[in-house]
Amino acid sequence: MVAMDAFIDRLDPDMCVVTAATDGDRAGCLVGFASQCSMEPVRYVVWLSKANRTYRVARTADRLAVHLLTREQHGLAELFGGETGDRTDKFARVRWREEAGGAVVLEEAAAWFVGTVVLRVEGGDHVGFVLEPEAWGAREDTEGKLLRLSDATSISPGHPAD
Repeated sequence: MVAMDAFIDRLDPDMCVVTAATDGDRAGCLVGFASQCSMEPVRYVVWLSKANRTYRVARTADRLAVHLLTREQHGLAELFGGETGDRTDKFARVRWREEAGGAVVLEEAAAWFVGTVVLRVEGGDHVGFVLEPEAWGAREDTEGKLLRLSDATSISPGHPAD
């Protein structure tokens, strides 16, 4: 694994907040494993840790919402990355609304999309949720560079990695 560290340690991916809702239950977490995975049709994959409450809610959700944050929104990243929904109602501390099919969209996000889950992929300690976007938007009053992994290293995870 040491050889892979030389590769992985050079990466600095964008971070995003993923939210899931089903049967009146809401969850959300900060995610560093996410990427567009198809151009036609447009598809995006987010990888959720099996240790995370968001994963447990997302397992039965039809849709997930993916939110981009700017570096100036570090507090929002700390809430969704440093707190666990097992003990904290994160949504009581932010403005949010329901969008397509009941998906939870954070109103403060710089940009967002709601995607229908078209495939779940086993990936070890994470599961990939392949999403087909169906609704999206962005705030015009948020500018700045996107929050990246290097900006979020000070956030202690709400759940351990294992």
